[in-house]
Amino acid sequence: MRLWRIKRVDLVVAVVFLTVALFEELTAPHRLPFWWLRLGFAVALVVVRRAAPLATLLLDVAVVQVLWLPTEVDDYRVWQAFCLFIGLHTVGREIILRGPDRDPLWRRLLAAAMLAATIAVLVGQRTTMTSDVFASAGYTVAAWLSGLLLQVQARRDAERSAALAAAQSLRADQALADERARIARELHDMVAHSVTVMVLQAAAVRRRLGTAQEAERDLLAGVEQAGRDAVTELRRTLGLLRGAEAAGTVPQRGLADLDELLDQIREAGVAVHLSTEGAPRPLPASLDLSAYRIVQEALTNVLKHSAARRATVTIAYGTDDLRLTVADTGGGRPHPGVSRTPADATAAGGHGLVGMRERAAMFGGRLAAGPEPGGGYRVGAVLPLARPHTYAEASS
Repeated sequence: MRLWRIKRVDLVVAVVFLTVALFEELTAPHRLPFWWLRLGFAVALVVVRRAAPLATLLLDVAVVQVLWLPTEVDDYRVWQAFCLFIGLHTVGREIILRGPDRDPLWRRLLAAAMLAATIAVLVGQRTTMTSDVFASAGYTVAAWLSGLLLQVQARRDAERSAALAAAQSLRADQALADERARIARELHDMVAHSVTVMVLQAAAVRRRLGTAQEAERDLLAGVEQAGRDAVTELRRTLGLLRGAEAAGTVPQRGLADLDELLDQIREAGVAVHLSTEGAPRPLPASLDLSAYRIVQEALTNVLKHSAARRATVTIAYGTDDLRLTVADTGGGRPHPGVSRTPADATAAGGHGLVGMRERAAMFGGRLAAGPEPGGGYRVGAVLPLARPHTYAEASS
């Protein structure tokens, strides 16, 4: 028996139970033999019920309900029934029947057998009419179901909390990557360009020197080499800021990296299906990155602002455009404190949809988002691939 699992709530329930039972005993017309021993035993069962739910239910049925069953019906105490109902509720709450962390098969079978045995004992003891049979069975099953429903609700809340944590982690990773890219671009624009100009100017001056100025030519050649080395080291440092390895550069995120993203979403509790239409082809680096970020942000919104368990990502390669669609099935109960849809979140101060629209607008594209008529939420983006105007490619 794992007494270390006893929590404060167990003690509170035991105190309430003891208070009700004492009031009943002290106000009863006559007291049962050794009533204090019976009551103490029942209180002990209530205290340790979550540490050993099956064992306490077995002792409750065998001792409190059978061995100590009064000969007169009028002498049966309400606290005896309460003790049984608390034990049944605890079995329903603590014995996990489904899911990856479910209890071993023998514990689940034992719980079912004890539930059936409890019903049989109660029906055999106190049934004189058909209504008594239904009452005894109904109360027993209701007490067990109340615990089971509480277990299901607790598991859903835990899954939702895990999904929110995963969403926050995704957002934090994206924010860090964006900040690194911003710093890298600024350093490249401010430093690399200036150093390159200095190297070119030093080279121009060196070529204008005469043959008699060999020492000056060597000095300027050293300046040129030092400048080139500085640019090389700067680019290596920028690669580190962007998450690249020192030995080389790592490409920015793109649609080819969706599998890794979808695995993270699936681990957070949403089953995601990826569908590709048309023949995939290489995309400009900046457009590829923006397409990936739109899908990532849309899936993050599914995690954070929807109760959907399933989502679909569709990548359609057209002749002149790239179409992205992220749709969820909706349903369920949103986590307390968050909005029901991504649009609600944006209205409350979030910038998810705003950022996705800005990414689409960079390439002359468009983005639409809203609830589906049959339930769920859909985000769709169209990014042109062939337009008369051009857009700036990220460079390093």
